[in-house]
Amino acid sequence: MPVFPSIEGEPGLDKVFRRFPHTVMPLLEYHDRLLRDPSPLTVAERELIAAYVSGINSCTYCHGAHVVAARAFGVDPDLFDGLMADLETSRVDNKLKPILAYVGKLTKTPSMMIEADATRVYAAGWDEQALFDAVSVCALFNFMNRIVEGSGIKANPLDADQAELDARMARMGGATDDPHRGERSYTRLASMWGIAEAD
Repeated sequence: MPVFPSIEGEPGLDKVFRRFPHTVMPLLEYHDRLLRDPSPLTVAERELIAAYVSGINSCTYCHGAHVVAARAFGVDPDLFDGLMADLETSRVDNKLKPILAYVGKLTKTPSMMIEADATRVYAAGWDEQALFDAVSVCALFNFMNRIVEGSGIKANPLDADQAELDARMARMGGATDDPHRGERSYTRLASMWGIAEAD
């Protein structure tokens, strides 16, 4: 039996959100504020963090969706195999590695965070806003991974045909003149999925 028997066919995030719409708009608005509004982290870096956290959690759907989103902002999708195998030897920019180490540890062993974890981030040249934004992206995708897995969503966006991959990338809005901000693309999903603002 599927997790939600009232949802017909293969479960998808769009179907789940249409079935339970009450909190969808604030959630998508938070996605846009966190992933698209100005930050010391580029949009590409924030999408990379989303994909990395989701990969650590083995959330196939979110990992695949955010590999595609990161690609829309210029991240080489081939980078992720090495990143998921070993952060330290991966081709990720060395400046970003302490942030990824931080969110990786926060995902796997949150009660074991220590001041030295943050010190390494600051030593790499990041400020407090960058670290808070990284922590927030980490928290959001631990949350989203559990919504997805708890709802029985198992599809892998990376298995889609090229037309669907291109459509997903186009929905992300693509790069702008300022790599630290992007078009708000997540709230647009609500209208695409036929979800109205809830009272």
